[in-house]
Amino acid sequence: MRLDLRLIAGMIPPGARVLDIGCGDGALLAHLSAEKGADARGIEIDMRAATDAVAAGLSVIHGDADNDLAFFPDGAFDYVVLSRTLQAVERPREVLRQMLRIGRHAIVSFPNFGHWLLRWKLLATGRMPDTETWSRPWYETPNIHPCTLLDFVALAELDGYVIEEWLAVDEHGGRAPWRRSIRLANLFGEQALFKLRRK
Repeated sequence: MRLDLRLIAGMIPPGARVLDIGCGDGALLAHLSAEKGADARGIEIDMRAATDAVAAGLSVIHGDADNDLAFFPDGAFDYVVLSRTLQAVERPREVLRQMLRIGRHAIVSFPNFGHWLLRWKLLATGRMPDTETWSRPWYETPNIHPCTLLDFVALAELDGYVIEEWLAVDEHGGRAPWRRSIRLANLFGEQALFKLRRK
């Protein structure tokens, strides 16, 4: 599994009811079902990926975060996961609101656009940088709302969400040694993970 998915799986207890938004091939769903006995379900915008996941025996529906979360009932899940998708949705604030309406906890991972290397590349070249994670030119990337760790913390505070847990990691799995400082993590962390709940 991808690094952020392994870390997300570590935040979810056995037997939890989980919805994975943008579940892709269903790797996280399969892991949570097999290893943690979770009632794991997914929603995926790419019809082929959704079909492949269903063919693999996973509970996945075709849909997208911006429009289809409103159809889920309040409190239907213990955990709602959004991995590497927040920056690609049209209304990230509304998606987070819906996640915390239908789930007791939300787990969000995203690439940190405040990382020092991205800042340096933009400063040095004057062009939009790409990374190991996002190795596409700006005109092909799905990212329409890039954010930093500090941006996400500010949004959580604005909307009254409690950050229960957070961490920043590099692309190869090393947790940042500045784990207790959000400002240093914002500068040096390549990926961010947050676990949230409502107040």
